[in-house]
Amino acid sequence: MHNRVAIAGSGAWGTALAIAAARAGRSVTLWSRDADAARHMSEQRQNVAYLPGVILPASIRITYDFKDLHDAGLLIAAVPAQSMRDLAKHLAGHIPSGIPVVVAAKGLELASNAFMSDIIGEHLPHNPPALLSGPSFAVDVGKGLPTAVTLAARDEALARSIVKLLSSSSFRLYHSTDLRGAEIGGAAKNVLAIASGICAGQSLGASASAALIARGFAELARLGNSLGARPETLMGLSGLGDLILTCNSTASRNFSFGLNLGRGLSVAEASQGKLAEGAHTASALVEMANARHVEMPICTAVNAVLRQDLTIERAIETLLARPSKAE
Repeated sequence: MHNRVAIAGSGAWGTALAIAAARAGRSVTLWSRDADAARHMSEQRQNVAYLPGVILPASIRITYDFKDLHDAGLLIAAVPAQSMRDLAKHLAGHIPSGIPVVVAAKGLELASNAFMSDIIGEHLPHNPPALLSGPSFAVDVGKGLPTAVTLAARDEALARSIVKLLSSSSFRLYHSTDLRGAEIGGAAKNVLAIASGICAGQSLGASASAALIARGFAELARLGNSLGARPETLMGLSGLGDLILTCNSTASRNFSFGLNLGRGLSVAEASQGKLAEGAHTASALVEMANARHVEMPICTAVNAVLRQDLTIERAIETLLARPSKAE
């Protein structure tokens, strides 16, 4: 694997990862699907739409042409989860066999309930998938604030090599071979962050918030266990670590979305034009849990609220009315 890193996706996260890779001393290409956006970023050396005020190093090449990705030694797919399949289809004709593809999206595909690594495997069978996940906000990474995340790949040697390629003094990566466990944490925590935001929007208090996070993690762990995830992965950065971050900050789009719901905004109004991945993942996550006979009452309640099958007040009553049992 050589030192050229390509990032497909020029949103806040993709831009931040491009900066992080450049900070690690790599040659970086950042691809945007929008030609005008690519041109503006090249001229202004910042992503005004998604990461304003964070300067892009001169070493980052910005493009809207897929052909510019062909010489990368590593490709990071930093598009939303619901756009991952379309990206994978397009990449199939533009990146050589053997180039690892690191997924930087957290979620499940709504139409198929598929994990992101499985989508990469389906459309890019000769490009080994990996996953970058953990407690990280794009603005923190872009500014070079200390951040630690998990890099998971099924092959340990591959995971170690990607960690070495992307790590810097401010961006610390820990390798793992538990790809599925890391994916579960990233997907479930977004749905639970919506629940936490609703809790805050309803002014239920710090005690309720702490209980929700603890019981939410128990749900995440049950699903993880059913899919063979390792306990240490679920307890690590990509599981509990990410859950704690996204359930406690308005910088989290999922928490903010839930906060707006809790304050009385409709589902359509609550996003305020920003993507909340958990809103798309909720139904897929609940379907997966039901198929495996895994109880996830908090995630189920969030999904019911998003589908407008339950009011928030009724969802809270339903959760509080659950029978007492041993922890």
